[in-house]
Amino acid sequence: MNPILARNWRRILPFGLIWFVLGFFFMANDYFALGDNPVASGAIDPTFSVLVFALLAIFSLGLLVGIFETLYVNKLFRNFSFIRTILSKFVLYSMLFTLMVGFSYPIAAALELDTDLNSPLVWFKFRQFWQSDALYGTAIQLLFSLIISLIYAEIRDNLGDSVLLNIFTGKYHKPIQEERIFMFVDMKDSTTIAEKLGHVSYFTFLQQYYNDMAEPIVKHRGEVYQYIGDEIVISWPKAKGIAYNNAINCFFAMQKAMNKRDTFYINTYGVVPKFKAALHMGMVTTGELGALKKEIVFTGDVLNTTARIQDLCNNLKSKLLVSEYLRMALKEETKIEFVPKGAVELKGKQETVNLYAVHKKIPYS
Repeated sequence: MNPILARNWRRILPFGLIWFVLGFFFMANDYFALGDNPVASGAIDPTFSVLVFALLAIFSLGLLVGIFETLYVNKLFRNFSFIRTILSKFVLYSMLFTLMVGFSYPIAAALELDTDLNSPLVWFKFRQFWQSDALYGTAIQLLFSLIISLIYAEIRDNLGDSVLLNIFTGKYHKPIQEERIFMFVDMKDSTTIAEKLGHVSYFTFLQQYYNDMAEPIVKHRGEVYQYIGDEIVISWPKAKGIAYNNAINCFFAMQKAMNKRDTFYINTYGVVPKFKAALHMGMVTTGELGALKKEIVFTGDVLNTTARIQDLCNNLKSKLLVSEYLRMALKEETKIEFVPKGAVELKGKQETVNLYAVHKKIPYS
């Protein structure tokens, strides 16, 4: 599956699951609270077929909210104030919920009454619903489900998809050892750019810079480990980074993305961001760390070594340096050229490391 499509699906599906679970509990509560009493005017008797349909409808509504939030709403309201964003979302989702209820209620009523949609009984009950207390109960349940799913979305966006999933599954609850690839990407002349733009403009410049890098990272199955000022640390499990030379090709895809945005950066900021990077592979210990705030943390010499290699990019006149250990694991590719830089002594290290500069034989257009 396409990596971007797979990522979007992983981000959307939890919305459907959240709505499904909450809907199940709401309906179970209503069912047991009702007992043998007749349903109120406008409400639907929760027969088995009605429950199955209602859960499918709720799951579908959750997916719709997930699609809106993941693909459209956040981008649409990105520059809105907090209050304006809340009000806009309220109007948008009120319209969505009204349409969904208007579509699903007649079907549920037809299932309850064991008749077809054209029956006058169905539409009489439908009109009753909009004037009954059942409408307010439905609105409260939908609003609660929306709030919970939006809270989830905020947590997901702050922690990251993979970190949130790993915390939920407990994968790194106990530290484990694994081999991973790391890429340290550092912006060139960032201090000069910051002085030229000023703090506020430089911050928006960084936001745009990282936004433009996002799609190439996702396409090449990378995981953002950290943003450190103007530096970004990207990581791959060994198998994903080696496959299709993802770790190497991610760098060139980021270059291509930036080249396409040259005009935008010149017109908006008067400068085009350039960057250099280093890649290395090694064993790390991975686990949850933190008392007041939990994070998935990697510890191991590979991170320090990668940072030291990245520091040598300017001296070795290379935009991308790769360690020999990773070079030997990568597949040969006709479009990629590895230029030996020899054994280099890294700062703070006793042993030397053989490095390669990496170039595209056929540059991105």
